[in-house]
Amino acid sequence: MAELGKVDRSFFERHVFPRLGADRDDVTLGPTHGVDFGLLNLDGTAVAIATDPVSILPDLGFARAGRFALDFVLADVAVSGLAPSHLAISFTFPPDLSEDSFATLWEAMHEEAEDLGVAIVTGHTARYDGCSFPWVGGATALAVGDPADVIRPDGARVGDDLLVTKGPAVETAGLLTTLFPDAFDLPPETLSTAQERLDEAACVRDAMTASAVGGVHAMHDATEGGLFGALVEMAEGSGVRFDVDTDRIPVRPGVRAVCEELGIDPWTSTTGGTLVIAVSPDRTDDVVTALEAEGTPVGVAGTVESGSGVAVDGAEIAHPEVDSSWAAYAELAAQADSEEE
Repeated sequence: MAELGKVDRSFFERHVFPRLGADRDDVTLGPTHGVDFGLLNLDGTAVAIATDPVSILPDLGFARAGRFALDFVLADVAVSGLAPSHLAISFTFPPDLSEDSFATLWEAMHEEAEDLGVAIVTGHTARYDGCSFPWVGGATALAVGDPADVIRPDGARVGDDLLVTKGPAVETAGLLTTLFPDAFDLPPETLSTAQERLDEAACVRDAMTASAVGGVHAMHDATEGGLFGALVEMAEGSGVRFDVDTDRIPVRPGVRAVCEELGIDPWTSTTGGTLVIAVSPDRTDDVVTALEAEGTPVGVAGTVESGSGVAVDGAEIAHPEVDSSWAAYAELAAQADSEEE
């Protein structure tokens, strides 16, 4: 079992997968390692469902932190190809959270949910001793629609093209430079550019844009373990081989400079907002055009082949044992705390 982050495949298959409660006919996709959502079929209606922790970072400002958190918890159902529709959310805040701070947070989450067409249907809001930011709850998102419209994250097919939006370490570069700007010895314009990446760390609208075009067989968002982790999870889940060329993947401005300064690998650093998309080659140009029309950079990064594994620039890769950005975050946070003392 990994010391931090999501459990690895061996732990999942040994402890989680054999014990899933009752066996129900309406569950068409249950918990699967590397797969973003579960799937129900309720009398001909598909319901994609996913649960994630709620992470609130007060240093972003509560409005921005609220939007960031909401997009994160909706992402896993958005890659189903169905539009997120319902949300249940539970908050377990520390006792010192003020009413005004919560009001700011909640207003921003409400506005973002409203804009995305998501109804918040139930939840729990409380303050408790022992709770602390950033991990202050959990949320379950639903997406409801036609079973024929569902895109499974394990659905990549031999012959598909692989698209990658935004590229590696978008979230890492944006988040760390925003939270700890004084820790970076970068030119002001480079720092400012890197901070802009945080506003790109969302993929719900991109997933909806891609799925609306048609021809998309699988989508996966790159979070823990970064882009390399997402590629391995998606290839393993689909039972295929990915052949990827990093020169064809966009790298957003400021990302390389931040990762070089921190001494971390951008390809294995968390990058919420980045999607890996497997699409039929006859629809590749249409999907690329649609995403670029929304201002989302995207590259045709490779192909889906028969076999297993992931080859990047001709070399086999494995799933990262740990996300490269975590140690950097911990070091920056510790440094900031010592400077405040």
